[in-house]
Amino acid sequence: MDWGQSELLSPVVRDDEVTVAARRRRKKVAFPSPGSGSPVVSTVTPARSLMRTNPASLFRQAVTPRAPDISSILAPGGRTPRYTRTPRNALSSPHLDDSDWTSSMYTLPVSALENSCFTDDITNLSSALLKEDDPGEAAAASLFPEFLSSFLKHSSSAVFDLLEDYQTLCQDKVDVLQPLVLRAGQNSKTAGVRWLLQQENCSWRLIASLYRDRVQSALEDDLMADMVVPSESEKVVVEQLFQRDAVIRQSQLVVDWLENIAKDQIRDFSDNIEYYAKNVCWENTLHALKMRRKNGTAFTVPLVTELDPDAPIRQQRPLADLDREDDARLLKNLFTLIRAGMTEEAQRLCIRCGQAWRAATLEGWKLYHDPNRNSGTVELQPVEGNPHRGIWKVCCWRMAEEEQLHRYERAIYASLSGNLKPLLAVCESWEDCVWSYFRVMVDTLVEKDLMSSGMAHQELETLPREYLEANWTMEKVFDELQASESKRVLEETKEHYHIIQKFVILGDLDGLLEEFSVWLTASKPLPSHLLRFMTHLVLFFRFLGLALKEEVCVDVLKAYISLLIRDKQTELVASYVGQLPAELATAQYAAFLETVSQAELRPRCLELATDAGLDVAAITKLVVETVREKDESDFTHHSQTLEMGTSKEDKMKIDVIDWLMFDPAHRSEALKQSNAIMRKFLALQKHDAAKAVFTKVPEDSMKEIYSQWAGIGQTVLPAEDENAIREHLCIRAYLEAHEAFTEWFSHSSSPPQKPTPAPEVKFTEKVANEMREKEYQASLSAWSSRLDVLTEDVKERIYNVLLFVDGGWMVDNRQDSEQDTERSHQMAALRSLCLPRLSFLLLSVLQNSSRHQEALRLADIISSDQHQLYQVFAKEELRRFLQKLRESSLALLDRGLDPLGYELQS
Repeated sequence: MDWGQSELLSPVVRDDEVTVAARRRRKKVAFPSPGSGSPVVSTVTPARSLMRTNPASLFRQAVTPRAPDISSILAPGGRTPRYTRTPRNALSSPHLDDSDWTSSMYTLPVSALENSCFTDDITNLSSALLKEDDPGEAAAASLFPEFLSSFLKHSSSAVFDLLEDYQTLCQDKVDVLQPLVLRAGQNSKTAGVRWLLQQENCSWRLIASLYRDRVQSALEDDLMADMVVPSESEKVVVEQLFQRDAVIRQSQLVVDWLENIAKDQIRDFSDNIEYYAKNVCWENTLHALKMRRKNGTAFTVPLVTELDPDAPIRQQRPLADLDREDDARLLKNLFTLIRAGMTEEAQRLCIRCGQAWRAATLEGWKLYHDPNRNSGTVELQPVEGNPHRGIWKVCCWRMAEEEQLHRYERAIYASLSGNLKPLLAVCESWEDCVWSYFRVMVDTLVEKDLMSSGMAHQELETLPREYLEANWTMEKVFDELQASESKRVLEETKEHYHIIQKFVILGDLDGLLEEFSVWLTASKPLPSHLLRFMTHLVLFFRFLGLALKEEVCVDVLKAYISLLIRDKQTELVASYVGQLPAELATAQYAAFLETVSQAELRPRCLELATDAGLDVAAITKLVVETVREKDESDFTHHSQTLEMGTSKEDKMKIDVIDWLMFDPAHRSEALKQSNAIMRKFLALQKHDAAKAVFTKVPEDSMKEIYSQWAGIGQTVLPAEDENAIREHLCIRAYLEAHEAFTEWFSHSSSPPQKPTPAPEVKFTEKVANEMREKEYQASLSAWSSRLDVLTEDVKERIYNVLLFVDGGWMVDNRQDSEQDTERSHQMAALRSLCLPRLSFLLLSVLQNSSRHQEALRLADIISSDQHQLYQVFAKEELRRFLQKLRESSLALLDRGLDPLGYELQS
């Protein structure tokens, strides 16, 4: 790798505004050239490729087993970080003062403004969204499916392409929201959403930049050795420092990140500078001096008498008021450009305003490099940098300490010399302070390395001891920020995105996840877009194979899944549930399916679960079990008062069985679960509800179950399936018996009404009476015939239950199945509840039909040792049953028969 092809970007190693440790897309920044109104183009040259090294602990084996080969993380040609557009005004939160110097009016990208169709689309969309109660949320709502789409698209490709997609999506939404903010106001919810997305975009850029370097460092760890080649070039020494030292390299990446954010804010900055003289410095003071010389009059206000750059301080005299005002504005904007890493543009601005001397003072930071020393060629090459950089830097330091200078002028030279205090004096936001600290840290580390290498010049004046002895670390920087005297900075250190950015910079994932855990348990809910960002950040770390606190990752995913369920983002839930551990994923998706009441959505939800690799069979089983066990109570004795209607909870239990009906492969489980639901309904005498469940089960279910087992070569069903089929048939027999009794009871309760004969005064009335009597007799005969048929039917169906084949009703044939204590208890309880109930119903039918002798035979069946039905009767039930039989015996005696219905022997 030829580092000589690039320049490093720091106060001591920067060439133009090129970033360090990152090779960027070439950007063009329009800036008016001196003395002309046409812009010239400054082309940013690509910086060095990412180098090593990074602690191997960052890449420990991850908790998740799906981490790919780390080499696949980098995109093709992935040694070059690529940056997408960044949000303008990203440094300012919605509640910040508009007078803050870092704030500037947001403008759409030039390319977007040139495209009238794009502008019209934005305008139309803005008009439509403003009709919404919360247009910001409505406009940004599509980010949720778009992020998932990007995540799935890059699930098996380079992860840094995914981060670029995330940045693009956020920036596109910021572009859409900007017109809405202009209409709705800076204090609106829409402005808050835009600020969240701007911060998220900035965070993704930082993450992509740092972790691309860290990943590549890990890849190159075994390929390069920490060797320092002696050199007489400051530039080469610093290049080697950046190659071998990950801390300084990544610190510079943080500086680059903050400068790029600021650069995006002032994209059109140069077009707004209209108040400076074109080529003349301090023109008002110059005019005053000329007028004094011409007229020979004295100044009413003392002004400088000379116009060299040092005159105001040397003479202790001021400039003209307008010049002082312009100078202050110029210095402020120069610092703004330097804050954005645009040193060359700052120099051009100085030249444009007639202060070429000031542009020259901004040139001395460049590292000295004489390519002719070791070139071996006859042709001389130009020498680079400042051979007296040490003297220049001391001068910059002293100027930064000069209290008579404007505070922004002091800050400019403080940034070039690593003097922190004057620099912090003009920093009003968290981002500005972080930039200042990291810029000084990089400057200090570079200077120390030059001194240790023997390259530093032994000047008469040296930098102060506090600078040379400073021991800056990333951790110390953030500790200092926590102790800031600025109330605004202290408030901003507590903002969620800044906390995330802090831990990303430190590489402290454990600390980051601890913060996530605290946020998730706080009483105030997190903004939905922040929770989305946290979720995808956790997934990104998983993809890299980093060791994470799995329980916190799971909590983040669960919180996001709950958010999606709450917002009815049905299409998105399954994919994120699929990122959970298998057992938890089953429980989470089952809980989600419980909330899906629309029948048309249910097949789609199961399809999504299948696509996400979830265990659909286990999920649907759990859904049914959870719903049917809600408000579960013990089986109730039939003599107690019961609720006969179908409640809302009952309807849920009826409908939940549908989850098992979409896939024929789940037919066996559907049969078992429907049996369990019907057992409870039968115990509560909710026969209509039980019938509703029964009709949910397709008639071919048993055939389907046999076919499935036969398809895998098994001719004998497992005991669980065979017992489930038998139980289903038992319930069917009981429901048919109950339905037959209901029909019989309805018919027996509505016999034809005998007509009342009219007084026989006339012949016609007599004929009418006879006709009504004939009609009545015909109806009574038909009714009696129908009643006999229904009596036989109900008798047959109840006997089908009482004398159920192969062991009895609700008794398993196969005892080699897995023991289910609850089911066994319920089936035994149903025998005790339902069989006596049917026996009483049958006895009532026979007695009402005057079939007393058959009623007495029922006693023989119940007392039979073959069926042992007497065992399911309680003592009180047997007493009442015998009392009923006594009534039949008395009726038989009244007919002249013996108590058992036989003729009396004479």
